[in-house]
Amino acid sequence: MICEFIDQMRSEGHAVESICRGLRKAGLQIAARTYRMWTSPRRAIAARVVSDAEVEDVVRQLVWKPDAQGRRKMQPAGLYGRRKMLAEVRRAGLATASPGAVDRAMRTLGLSGVVRAKKVYTTSPDSDALRAPDLSRDIGISLWAVSSSPYSRTADLPVRGQLISLLVG
Repeated sequence: MICEFIDQMRSEGHAVESICRGLRKAGLQIAARTYRMWTSPRRAIAARVVSDAEVEDVVRQLVWKPDAQGRRKMQPAGLYGRRKMLAEVRRAGLATASPGAVDRAMRTLGLSGVVRAKKVYTTSPDSDALRAPDLSRDIGISLWAVSSSPYSRTADLPVRGQLISLLVG
């Protein structure tokens, strides 16, 4: 739309720089260089953008198929993770698909595989080990006290390197 306006003004004999200056005063930030880049005939689309679009189309075809009423319905391939989806895309005829392209396509389409693995535990507790003693029982007094006054005096006692506040009555 902007390019069409600038093209129309150019056809009336105005220079690109003066048109962009007028647009800038109107609150639309566009540089003449940007306009020339947008309208350049030799502006090539990156190969990665093209390959990503191809992969995304294949993934979309694998995941959603129309049902009897013509509505799109997700197929079991929609639950595949990256590795299975990559294998499926390559089987579907796109042998040059990369794992990164499949990742980007799945992210764009909002797909993430079902995780069936359970949480990985790297350590296991020793059943013969003794549990660490509780500090409140170790000093022989109760740490919990109830006071009727909101302004109660407390004393700080060092217990095994930690300060514990006790109610002083």
